[in-house]
Amino acid sequence: QVQLVESGGGLVQTGGSLRLSCVATGRTFSRSAMGWFRQAPGKERECVAAISKAGGTAYYADSVKGRFTISRDNAKNTVYLQMNSLKPEDTAVYYCAATREGAPVVVTATASNYSYWGQGTQVTVSS
Repeated sequence: QVQLVESGGGLVQTGGSLRLSCVATGRTFSRSAMGWFRQAPGKERECVAAISKAGGTAYYADSVKGRFTISRDNAKNTVYLQMNSLKPEDTAVYYCAATREGAPVVVTATASNYSYWGQGTQVTVSS
């Protein structure tokens, strides 16, 4: 059974920082590309960052470039999202996602390419 468990969300003031973590269990983590998505009320889910299997290639949405950093530790089956200079518009539920093992993608921002999803963690940025 594949499980992705996010943690690290919370309430922070504008300009603050948070680090999200996502631990994967029950699978060969290093064979999957990973992504972080977010969904705000009334908006579609969007990919904010994604990372390749070995961690050498990353994608960032324009709205978070220079502020968010995605990384992974394959020895710990964990992917991280460091979020700095947070803004109220970053408020959303953040989801971790994984492609199926061995999927033929390097890095992808397309939700349909991901087979496994976490339950989400709330990030709220107050103004």
